[in-house]
Amino acid sequence: MLKNIVLWLAGIMLVLPQIGLAQVHETTLSNGMKVLVKEDHRAPVVVSQVWYKVGASYEDNGITGISHVLEHMMFKGTEKHGTGEFSRIIAENGGRENAFTGRDYTAYFQQLEKSRLPISFQLEADRMRNLTLPEVEFKKEVEVVMEERRLRTEDNPRALTQEQFYAAAFVSSPYHNPIIGWMDDLKNLTVDDLKTWYGRWYAPNNATLVVVGDVDAQAVFNLAEQYFGKLAPSEVRTMKPRPEIPQLGARNIAVKAPAKLPYILMGYKVPVVNTATEEWEPYALEMLAGILCGSNSARFPRELVREKQIAAGVTAGYDLFARQEDLLVFDATPAEGHSIEELRQAIEEQIERIKTEVVSEEELARIKAQVVAHKVYEQDSVFYQAMQMGLLETVGAGWQKLDEYPERIRAVTAEQVQAVARKYLVDDGLTVGILEPQSLTDKSLASAEH
Repeated sequence: MLKNIVLWLAGIMLVLPQIGLAQVHETTLSNGMKVLVKEDHRAPVVVSQVWYKVGASYEDNGITGISHVLEHMMFKGTEKHGTGEFSRIIAENGGRENAFTGRDYTAYFQQLEKSRLPISFQLEADRMRNLTLPEVEFKKEVEVVMEERRLRTEDNPRALTQEQFYAAAFVSSPYHNPIIGWMDDLKNLTVDDLKTWYGRWYAPNNATLVVVGDVDAQAVFNLAEQYFGKLAPSEVRTMKPRPEIPQLGARNIAVKAPAKLPYILMGYKVPVVNTATEEWEPYALEMLAGILCGSNSARFPRELVREKQIAAGVTAGYDLFARQEDLLVFDATPAEGHSIEELRQAIEEQIERIKTEVVSEEELARIKAQVVAHKVYEQDSVFYQAMQMGLLETVGAGWQKLDEYPERIRAVTAEQVQAVARKYLVDDGLTVGILEPQSLTDKSLASAEH
């Protein structure tokens, strides 16, 4: 069995350079805008993405959510193109487009037939510098975002618990604030706030253009120079570090909200690629998460869900490519007839087992194969190829980390997995959030009292 797994892993590693790690071409325009191009000639399509180094973690108290609101306003017109015209033009050319805001970035994308790439560049270059930000459209979009917050967070007990959990886990880190922003900040946001934010961050020297698809790299560079090269750079603000203060003991919070089932989040503070003093640690943490909950055959789903039937569901999450120190998070719902306390104890027993028992070579090889295979399969999507490159470049890790990932994972040892578990999965770095279900009647009464 072990021999077959190892052979499978070796086979994946041979395929990876052909599928996942095709050459990335890079240049920087005279105005400071970075351009990354990856040729993929399997289909006559192209994905174009513009990534800005600004997101929720750049925001100050009082203007949380501003990056997300500005993302909405980027579709509301420039001096040359009116409200909604951007989306109409892309649709008329058979493409699709959208945008997304994260903690560390805001990104805009189009996917088109390859000959339509100049249309994408022309429109993105226009709105990088010429947004009009009309007051009437701003008022509409702030209301849209506030309603989005109500539906996705305030009326969603799990999302509400997650928001409170992160606010408790991070005190001085900007990861304390939600991406969508706090409601009171959204209510008090002004169009002048957006104008200042747009002028501060939306500049070619604070952006990365990523293109993946059936293109010629040099032709893309020439096209980028034609449309983006003439845009003037800005003096981009230098961010203060804002590191998280040392945690001096476990933190526990309870969230009371209308819900059918209880829910638990357990998060441990861990380094990421950008912050780790030992380069191997984030990759060992990635493997640790995979061993516990990386697939249906991992320990949590196998032992807690199927065998002991303590959990109805359990997941693990870790982002080794965040901009700042982050969390390794386990979240779970107890099975019928079992309590949150039982489930928490079962999770802690699994964590303790990782600390005291070295993972077998067979299990480690199997998880490595699954992790690397997942990365290979992601390369089937030109969109996801571009997204990986843009994300890594924007958070400061560098797109080259994508090339290094398989070898870094393959180099992780069982002893390193045990070492990071012992070092980081400790109470002094732990935050626990528990959803305590309340009835709808309780919520109605509480609202009436206020």
